[in-house]
This record gives sequence, C-alpha cells and structure tokens, in this order.
Amino acid sequence: MSINKIKIFTGNAHPALSQEICDYLNMPLGRAQVKKFSDGETFVEIGENVRGADVFVIQPTCPPVNDHLMELLIMVDALRRASSRRITAVVPYYGYARQDRKAAPRVPISAKLVADIITTAGARRLLAMDLHAGQIQGFFSIPVDHLFAAPVLLKHLREFPREQVVMVSPDAGGVERTRAFAKRLGTGLAIIDKRREKANESQVMHIIGDVKDKIAIILDDMVDTAGTLCNAAQALTEHGAKEVHACATHPVLSGPAVDRIEASALESVMVTNTIPLNEKARKLKKIKVFTVAPILGEAISRIHDDDSVSSLFV
Repeated sequence: MSINKIKIFTGNAHPALSQEICDYLNMPLGRAQVKKFSDGETFVEIGENVRGADVFVIQPTCPPVNDHLMELLIMVDALRRASSRRITAVVPYYGYARQDRKAAPRVPISAKLVADIITTAGARRLLAMDLHAGQIQGFFSIPVDHLFAAPVLLKHLREFPREQVVMVSPDAGGVERTRAFAKRLGTGLAIIDKRREKANESQVMHIIGDVKDKIAIILDDMVDTAGTLCNAAQALTEHGAKEVHACATHPVLSGPAVDRIEASALESVMVTNTIPLNEKARKLKKIKVFTVAPILGEAISRIHDDDSVSSLFV
C-alpha cells in the first residue's frame, strides 16, 4: 500500500476509531478542521493537499445523527472540490437504516434518501458494517463494500463452553444472522416470537427452541433502547436459561437503554466500537466493547490496492 496517495480523514463522530484504524495502517490521520458556527452550521476546512489522492472519510452517523451526517456530506464536498481522485465514505454505522421500506402509508424511505445525498455530495464508494438491511446496498448507485463484525464477535463467543450455549434470535427477521453464528460455533438455535406494537417498544410472546439450563446468547445487529434485549432476557430466564448474554454490532444505547440493561437479567452485553459509548454506558460493567479497527483498516488497504474485500470473510 502506498501511503503517499492515500489519505484518511474523520469528523467528530468517532475520532478514536479513526485513530485506531490509522495506527493499524501505520499512517497519520489527515488534518481537517470540523466545527460549528455560532448559528449551528457546520464548517469544514481540509488542512492538507489531497489533489489526486485516494481519500477515505471515516464517519459513523451515530447520535446526534443529523449533525454527523452533515459533517460527512460537507467533508466529502470539500474533498471533491479539492480535486481528490476518489472519495470513499467509511460509515461503520449507517444511520436511518431502519427506514428501508414503506411500512405504513405516507412515510419516507429515508435509507434511500441518505444513500442519494451521500452519492450526490461526491462519494464514489461506501464502506459500511452490518447494515440493518442488506438491500440498502442496492439503494446506492456506487460500489458498496459491506463488512461484518462476525469475526470479532465470534472470537469472543468461542470462549463460552460450546455444548452449553444456545444462540437466540430476538425476532423472526434475525434468524438468518443467528443461524449463521450458531453454525460457526456449533451450538443450538432458538427464536423469540415477538410482536411490536409501536416503534422502540416490543412484547415477547413465546420462545421456539430449548433454552432450559443453557447459556443463552441473544444476537442482534444493534442495541437501541434495549427494550427488545431486556424483554428477551426476562423471557429466557423464565424459560429456564441459566445465563443470558447479548451480542450486537452497534451500541446505539439511546434513551433508557443503559438503565434497562443495568436492571435486566442480562449478565453481559458484547458490542463493537462502530459507535462510541456515551459516558453513562462506559461506566456500566455489563457492557464489553471489542474493536473492529483491524477489519476496517484491512478493508481500506484492500480497496486502495484494488484487492478483494470479500476474501476477508472466507
């Protein structure tokens, strides 16, 4: 990899992850000033020459989502106008991903809208991790490299005694993901039948599969308000599970999430650092964070060198 023609920049969303990635690649983080005017408008100034460079902008669109999204768009625009050869938006957590279809009349498909504006701003490639819905890749008219945190999470899940573990899908939509983990780990599989009455609220109905005297590990792509996880943990405990853990890629942890996890039957919640933990979450010992910087760094290196990214997961 030639570091002379590759540049990595970050906004204010997750500079710690960006620095980890640069450390993995043994290169400096690009200089950029990203701040707000007194009226709240975002201002960006790139602090070095990027003419003809292969540029990567690392910016998860985590809370506050709209601020970080605008930072990403304005940084991409600034880099395009500075004559960068190619700009790749590295979005470990893709906000608005849950609005990927018309679930009711007269609602937007915001995941598609965000894809359009990222492309219009000047990004020529997207690098994302564990999209909430795989079809979001098709919302882009530019190449999308979809990474998975599975290698990082599986490494730590293998520390549990395999014969006692059952992987649990929190809903029908997550069965494929959970089955893949169960197959890789050689464990059992259970499914929670859940009905959601309205956004951010869920009700556990019943459990499909044997969890009695098992170590139940709930797998999801993100933890938002943690209502699903905590209800699921309670149901699993009532059905005889001797331990309940949770595992997810994106620790959104909004609203009452941290308080719910602290008061729940969950013994641990394993997440990655695609999103920085808020101050309250950092103090909760149940939450264990594993880094995805090596996967993202390796993907960036391979994209720059025109090597295969999919072979990372073979």
